[in-house]
Amino acid sequence: MSAAGPSQGANCSPSWGSAAATSNLAASVSVQSTGHGPPLVLLHGWAMHSGMWGPVREQLARSHRVHAVDLPGHGHSAPVAPCTLDSIVAAIDAALAGEARPFAVLGWSLGGLVAMRWALTRPERVHRLALVCTTPRFVADPDWPHAMAGEAIARFGDELHVAWKLTVQRFLALQVHNSEHGRATLAAMRDALWARGEPSRSALAEMLEVLVTADLRAAAPGIEQPTLVVAGGRDTLTPPAAGRWLANAIPGAQFQEIAGSAHAPFLSHRDEFLAALEHFLGTR
Repeated sequence: MSAAGPSQGANCSPSWGSAAATSNLAASVSVQSTGHGPPLVLLHGWAMHSGMWGPVREQLARSHRVHAVDLPGHGHSAPVAPCTLDSIVAAIDAALAGEARPFAVLGWSLGGLVAMRWALTRPERVHRLALVCTTPRFVADPDWPHAMAGEAIARFGDELHVAWKLTVQRFLALQVHNSEHGRATLAAMRDALWARGEPSRSALAEMLEVLVTADLRAAAPGIEQPTLVVAGGRDTLTPPAAGRWLANAIPGAQFQEIAGSAHAPFLSHRDEFLAALEHFLGTR
């Protein structure tokens, strides 16, 4: 793993105005669109795919045009090169170029990091953010205790090269650790995990590097869009303190903690999660 730095991705300059570059990026990202209404983009977490949204997507499609995205290198989407936070944003933005209206973006875990960067770099495209169990920085350091230890995350990277399937399955177990309804949630996630084939090991490692090196703490106050931050009260990957910090850093942001949930409240506490989200989106 490379050393973490606060400006990861900032030096990458996507070719927003290049038709050829936009076409190539768009072709690499899989998007499944359903429903009618204002556009809502769903961005999943590391090693997952958009099928993880499950029944939540169906519910949201009753009031929105839902665009469920497979992040680069995940699900049916090809990897991007170089793999940076900005190149990920550029690929997703290009894939949704046909949607003229500004989006609401729902980002979970790594997807929340991508959503924040998207809102910062393309504010005319993103008009509202819902950030679920995410953080501006996934790795702890002396001035950021609200995260996993760097050594623990580095082990994931090392183990990917040895037994990557077991590593991903262990990551699933961490996501539901101590959660109410944890067994049922873990079973649902395991059932869906390989539904879109096996992800590229190199893509997983590159995306993990993005997660490890990104630091949006300094940039977070620049997010101008209305924002909802949802945290799981028992989340050990992105502790609720990280969500509270994020909600305080983003001007006017709302904070909702789901007490019995860990890292996947939209699965373990679906009704409570949807109530908070739909209220924020103005559909309840």
